[in-house]
Amino acid sequence: MKKILVLNGPNLNMLGVREPGVYGTLSLQAIEQRLRKLADELSVDLECFQSNHEGALIDKIHEAYSKVDGIIMNPGAFTHYSYAIRDAISTVQIPTIEVHISNIHKREAFRHVSVIAPVALGQIAGLGAEGYELGLRAIVSHLNSLEG
Repeated sequence: MKKILVLNGPNLNMLGVREPGVYGTLSLQAIEQRLRKLADELSVDLECFQSNHEGALIDKIHEAYSKVDGIIMNPGAFTHYSYAIRDAISTVQIPTIEVHISNIHKREAFRHVSVIAPVALGQIAGLGAEGYELGLRAIVSHLNSLEG
């Protein structure tokens, strides 16, 4: 069974409370619940982890090496400046989909650049919480295509 790691960065534990006009009203727990349901349908094992600390996310990426088939990550604000997370993803060479609830390209200029995108398989932005589900479908499809 394929194993997918879902990582969420800073402030995403406050989804549902934080700027609902931008991020929606679903909590992170509700998003994870929807993802677990979809993971069951797709016959994949899902692990979810959230941290407000860059080092904890990097440690989780390192721990995933040779144990996880794919990563879905919403790096939050780390998207725009964490070369350390970028390097961790690059190092482990695990296919990664970057997800953002809001459309980072329609927001403040500093949010337009992702340092993660160049080492990610792809990026989904602006489709709300559904972006996570699309990311899960995309990573599973990619992994299945590698099997032939």
